[in-house]
Amino acid sequence: METHPFAAAPAGSPTLDSLPVEPLLTSEFDTDPGSVYERLRSTYGPVAPVGLMGVPVWLVLDYREVLEVLRNDSVWRRDVRHWRARAEGRLPRDWPLLAGYEVRQTMFFDDDEHRAARLTHHSAMRPFQDGHSPEGWELRAAVAKYADDLIGMLAAESGTSGFADLAAQYTRPLLLMVTTKLFGCPVGLGDEMVMDLWRMLDGGPDAGPATERALGAMIRLAAHRRSRPGEDLTSYMLLSDPSLSDEQLGRELFMNAVYLNDITGNMVCNTLLEVLRGNATVRRSVVTGQIGETVNRAALVNPPTANLCFRFAGRDVRLGNFWIRAGDIVSPSVAAAHRDLLAIGTSHLVDSAVSTRAHLAWGAGPHQCPSAARELAGMIVTTAVGRIFEHFARAELTLPPDQLPWRTGPVVRGLRLLPVRYELSPGAPVASRAGGSGAGLAAHAGARAAVGVGVGDDGVVAAVAPGASGRGGSGLLGALRRMMSGGRRGGG
Repeated sequence: METHPFAAAPAGSPTLDSLPVEPLLTSEFDTDPGSVYERLRSTYGPVAPVGLMGVPVWLVLDYREVLEVLRNDSVWRRDVRHWRARAEGRLPRDWPLLAGYEVRQTMFFDDDEHRAARLTHHSAMRPFQDGHSPEGWELRAAVAKYADDLIGMLAAESGTSGFADLAAQYTRPLLLMVTTKLFGCPVGLGDEMVMDLWRMLDGGPDAGPATERALGAMIRLAAHRRSRPGEDLTSYMLLSDPSLSDEQLGRELFMNAVYLNDITGNMVCNTLLEVLRGNATVRRSVVTGQIGETVNRAALVNPPTANLCFRFAGRDVRLGNFWIRAGDIVSPSVAAAHRDLLAIGTSHLVDSAVSTRAHLAWGAGPHQCPSAARELAGMIVTTAVGRIFEHFARAELTLPPDQLPWRTGPVVRGLRLLPVRYELSPGAPVASRAGGSGAGLAAHAGARAAVGVGVGDDGVVAAVAPGASGRGGSGLLGALRRMMSGGRRGGG
């Protein structure tokens, strides 16, 4: 990127509004977004003009340019009020992506306002980040228990072998239960809240009402916790900054709900998928006990957020082959940047335990997800993935990987479902059919979903009979270790 603090774009250089743009969200993008990114890159270079639901946007495709946009917040602003088209009233009044950006919270602050809000978040999250504090220990124990409870519910419904959707029957309810616990909700959150977050992020026709519903729920929670504080994130946010109004605190909880349920949930599912689809490199990191590294590898190949929050040019600046005008909207594409990173002669990154941290799933620069939140999300993901490995003796996809249904949109690319055929290990938790295996499960029973039963031949992770044991250990993790050492058995 080339900055010119006192220069304007040269006369005659094309503007975003003057360029022909092709719609980004097409049926081709739904099925194969990577090919769309590559075609745009070959046509325009590191930055491409695209149409996003009828609005022209600069899409940043190459890793170097994406990283510089994320790091240079003096040029690339987060506050939507910098967007020239919005300020001039040139946006469609019902543009569905605008609803989320009108919720003013930390993600959309700049400069001192942003730094102060980050300090509040870090202070409030610190007790839960520390595994040795009472709050941190209790949260970690709760995440593991919720995961075991949900696996026990699968066993109660289908027996020690059967079919399950690890997205709807495991990941979504798990994250809802964690959110209920962490936020101090007086009652369990419903699956409809997750759907509302999806509607907002995907820019559906009801994105505005969905945003209002989810935000309203968080504002009511803020008011409840102000009157009845507890050992929870909501109360600690108030303790860290008592000046927060119920509406301001509700906005911050809303942002955290998005990241905790949608983005963290995608990381769980994407990591499980990379193992289930037979990615040898990912399996190798699982075998060596590096589940955190497994998560990093999955985030590099399939980031949970495809395109990060918009930035707005603070001044005229050259990026890629174009001059970006002050007030132009820019969308940094993590998914495209990762493809670029793996295609420019750096494929050795996939085999390097340290360099996989080059992924941008958490963002980068001043607006990168705060360290306390990253560690908290990492704990949740590694626990969720690890409990599956511990309790499943066998798991295989019931659809070929290229036929899995994805939820695609301008922000995320997440699995709608992750259907598997499984066998539980001996000693795995089994809930009673009458009452579930732990308090709180009944509130999330609506998250269960029907699963297809077609079996794909190439999705087998391990074919180990229940009860198999040995030096490698039992469960899916032990099966993977035996398989990697040449001990895989055939099965069907």
